[in-house]
Amino acid sequence: MRANPIRTVFCAMVLLALAACSPASRSGMPLDPMPVPEQTQVTTGPFAPAAGEVIGAGPVRVALLLPLTGSNGAVGRAMANGARLGMDHALSQGGQNIHLILKDSGSSTASARLATQEAIAEGSRLIVGPLTADAVAMAGALAKSAAIPLIGFSSTASIATDGVYLLSVLPEAEILRALGHVRAKGNATIAAIIPDTPLGRVQAEALRQAAGEVGMRVAGIELFDDEARARLAVERLAPALRSEQIDTLFLPDRATAPSFGTLLDAARVPREKLTLVGTAEWEGDRAIAAQPYLAGALYPAIDPAGLAALAPQYRARFGSDPHQLSTLAFTAVQLANSATLTQINPPYGSELLAPTGFSGMDGRVRFHFDGRGEHGLVMRQVQPGGAITIDGVKLGGLPLASSGGISMDAGIPPAAEYR
Repeated sequence: MRANPIRTVFCAMVLLALAACSPASRSGMPLDPMPVPEQTQVTTGPFAPAAGEVIGAGPVRVALLLPLTGSNGAVGRAMANGARLGMDHALSQGGQNIHLILKDSGSSTASARLATQEAIAEGSRLIVGPLTADAVAMAGALAKSAAIPLIGFSSTASIATDGVYLLSVLPEAEILRALGHVRAKGNATIAAIIPDTPLGRVQAEALRQAAGEVGMRVAGIELFDDEARARLAVERLAPALRSEQIDTLFLPDRATAPSFGTLLDAARVPREKLTLVGTAEWEGDRAIAAQPYLAGALYPAIDPAGLAALAPQYRARFGSDPHQLSTLAFTAVQLANSATLTQINPPYGSELLAPTGFSGMDGRVRFHFDGRGEHGLVMRQVQPGGAITIDGVKLGGLPLASSGGISMDAGIPPAAEYR
């Protein structure tokens, strides 16, 4: 076989794809470099002393656990800034129902455990965070034993449970959103080329389940962990793709998608009748936008209008661009501050499971009884100059209810309304 010019690039991309990624990879924007406030002992109203920065002055205590130091420290600080803006907004609307105790969950489960134990001992009625799956699993177990609900930011659905909720975009939800969209357009058969990683195996199973729900046939799922297996995957699928027996191809990995575009083109797979589908990780990737074969590909994403709306406030106060997860922290604070959830006894009860969900900075969100969170997602299409939105925010593959959810952000409409 002749040497392929993309070999070096592809190998590098595979290494990037298979490396353990931090949440910072969701956005290419610079992160806020602000120093972490020193930990202080404070007393607020009738509460026990609390260790950490106090944000807000409402009567209900909520702990916010974020990695302010360590490998994810820049992401954590950007999220803390999003939370500060959320509390500022609540104050501007005359309704701070909570005060936050910001705690550093650090870069280890041991530091996250200490922060969680402090939050419980200090009388927090809700814990928001931490960020990573292992930290959320550990903190969730402690919080649940203390009968305190926790809303974490991990996207690992297996750690969710009753009382431990995930406010993040889960692979299961985004794949269902994407397949629901292409099925409605008439697509019937899908194949996939997925990294052979823990996340990839979750995506493969989610693809099977979503295909069954929307009525699509799965023609094949190929896994790869190096260039040889990636080439073999294309070779195995190419005959069915060329004969149009497969009308949809799922390429979830952002780093290697451009190289697969080159491989598919070299394999003479006709592009005109093939629908390429990616994931929310594709958002903002310049290499994907510049790859000719990927033009017209589709992927689900959080509505970018929310981040665009938050960015001017963020820059004005913190002097840098927000991370995508800054809007998630803003939404978490607005949810925690909701009068519907704070002015009941005890706070944060079954109302957290409102079936119509809540209006957040990025659109609608809702929690399932098993702790899984679900975001309203748009469908985006790759264009040479950048992606465009071709289908508006939908939750669970169905159009969002126009009313009936709990609005957490009076004065700031849901992100879907910014378009």
